[in-house]
Amino acid sequence: MMNQQQSLQGILSIAAIICMAVGWFNLFSPEINELLSRKVFYVLIGASFFVQAPLLSNKNFMYGMYAAAALCVIGAFLPADSKLSMLKTIGLLGGIIISFTNRPRRS
Repeated sequence: MMNQQQSLQGILSIAAIICMAVGWFNLFSPEINELLSRKVFYVLIGASFFVQAPLLSNKNFMYGMYAAAALCVIGAFLPADSKLSMLKTIGLLGGIIISFTNRPRRS
């Protein structure tokens, strides 16, 4: 079960990176590029964080990861000119920090 979750989390993360790259390189119309890089990217990252959350060893980090996932997804659906649209970036940064903080330490 854990390997399936890790595989799904990896697939979601790679799909999100592809969406971001498509937006950066303007491979499609401006509307499609914006949709992929500013909406679909954050939804996929949020889904990735949601799948990763139960895999975290510290329960406090797990709840934080769920919160980061929610911020990414909710922020993706807010209008770009809204002051609350920064929630998606806060969720992204929070999820990344939690991911790196929860990594096992090598001795």
